[in-house]
Amino acid sequence: MPFFLHQVSYTPEALAKLIANPQNRFDAVRAPIEKLGGRVLSSYFAFGQYDAVLITDMPDNVSAAAIALAFGAGGSLRECQTTALLSNAEGLEAMRKAATCGYKPVQAAASAAAMPPR
Repeated sequence: MPFFLHQVSYTPEALAKLIANPQNRFDAVRAPIEKLGGRVLSSYFAFGQYDAVLITDMPDNVSAAAIALAFGAGGSLRECQTTALLSNAEGLEAMRKAATCGYKPVQAAASAAAMPPR
């Protein structure tokens, strides 16, 4: 199953409520993730741009998008970002495919167009 990184930032109002009444929000999201066929692999509170980070194992992109939509629609987050994660092997395979796909960057295409015909 594919892995996903979910990074969320709470609204100031949600943070104030959590400070006034601390609660484990990771437990709150575990059941909905499992209902979609996924599982939480790890979860962390963070400081900086994001307040919490989850790594999930979801059955497919649609399920990962569904939980991201549910997170975002709840009204407690000011930011919610979901990133698909690749294993090292998948990343290397993607690099090999990229090398053979024939894509030409803008600079290369512009240079070729600017060359006078022979």
